[in-house]
Amino acid sequence: MATTLELKYFNTFWIKKIKSVVAANPQPTAPYNNVPRGYSGVNADDWYIEESRIRGGYNNTTVDFGVKAYIAEDNPQQQNRINTMIYSGIFNSRTGVNNTNQFSVAEEITRSVDPANGSIQLLYAEDTNLIIFQEDKVSRALIDKDAIYSAEGSALTTSGRLVIGQIVPYAGEYGISKDPSSFAVYGYRKYFTDRKRNTVLRLTTNGAMVEISSYGMHDFFRDKLSALGTTRQNRIIGGFDIHTKNYVLSIQNQDNSYITSNFDEDVQGWTSFYTYKPTYMLSLNSSFYSFYDGKLWLHHALPEEGVTGYGNYYGTVTDSTVKVILNSQPSVVKNFKTINYEGATGWQLDSMIASSSDATLPINAYVAATSIDQLEQQIFSLNFKKKENKFFANLQQDLTGNITPQPGEVLWGSDISGIKGFWSTVVMKLNNTTYYNIKKELFAVSSNTVESSY
Repeated sequence: MATTLELKYFNTFWIKKIKSVVAANPQPTAPYNNVPRGYSGVNADDWYIEESRIRGGYNNTTVDFGVKAYIAEDNPQQQNRINTMIYSGIFNSRTGVNNTNQFSVAEEITRSVDPANGSIQLLYAEDTNLIIFQEDKVSRALIDKDAIYSAEGSALTTSGRLVIGQIVPYAGEYGISKDPSSFAVYGYRKYFTDRKRNTVLRLTTNGAMVEISSYGMHDFFRDKLSALGTTRQNRIIGGFDIHTKNYVLSIQNQDNSYITSNFDEDVQGWTSFYTYKPTYMLSLNSSFYSFYDGKLWLHHALPEEGVTGYGNYYGTVTDSTVKVILNSQPSVVKNFKTINYEGATGWQLDSMIASSSDATLPINAYVAATSIDQLEQQIFSLNFKKKENKFFANLQQDLTGNITPQPGEVLWGSDISGIKGFWSTVVMKLNNTTYYNIKKELFAVSSNTVESSY
């Protein structure tokens, strides 16, 4: 810190005098306690004098710091108000008024919600309402309005000075826990998760709060969300895919395992699992983006736009799979003789396992024959055949695994076609490395069955 001196006669003699004093006293003493003890000058001319008078003239105007504000606090302690909102002055772009840096303590500029419902995790402004997401509750409040009531009890809305009006909670004991990153919005639909209650929720403009995790996935999300516990390293990321009109939810564990799925409003259910782990997701115009490893990735891009096409996430191509359960006549033991599907060429049977643990060999995709030799090879090869724009194949039991005959079974092994069981799980696969630029759809999967003899 420099020492301010007032000199009546400012000349070279005084500067040299001060230099000699400093040189003779390298260890500063009072009143020079603020001079650094470890100071070592480069040369003898690096000491300067701070003058208190303008231009250093005799009796010139003196500059000063002026009056200093002073306030005494009895208990100078920091407060962490986790359930309170504070707002500043107004901002009006048309008149140029900008008081966003003013927080006047003389006015009521704070609004608090019930602390019993936990901290405020997220605020979302929608028209003239402010939606407040706490850990265990979701509420709304009027913004820029003050609702009053007439003598008849009807509501009247009038302009007032109150910035945040009455806080009214939504029905239902739900909150957003400590996962504001799970929030996504499209139109008047808000999607989020409640880790404490193991649910995925949708909030609409009429105040209805629906557990969309109960649409066929109640047990799944109950297990996945409860396994996260309260560890903050286990993250839940949500986003709305405006391209497909789906809510995308990614549940990520600190051990790098994850589940990314989507909810489709058209079918009112969860339709797909994805093989990408996003850091953040957003939609802009008609495109859906996600962030990974600090980079922005465009989804649903066509191959001609410079992206390698279907099944490609963050530069890694993954095969597409569809799992279906064949369970007609569930109380009858059946022989599953064939596998059939309707859709585009290129799909293959990855696996088919019955309830009895019988499994089939994989079936390759259909290959169009262009010669008699290829046609003969197709007849005896284990791949799909095409007939009337449908694809079918005979099932052959896989004897390479630990499969044993069932009790009372007379014929067993390669002498019979198909597998036995009450139901079977079928996994169809599409090689996206081969069909990266062609859309391949799968419409239906079925099997020809007969009642088993045992």
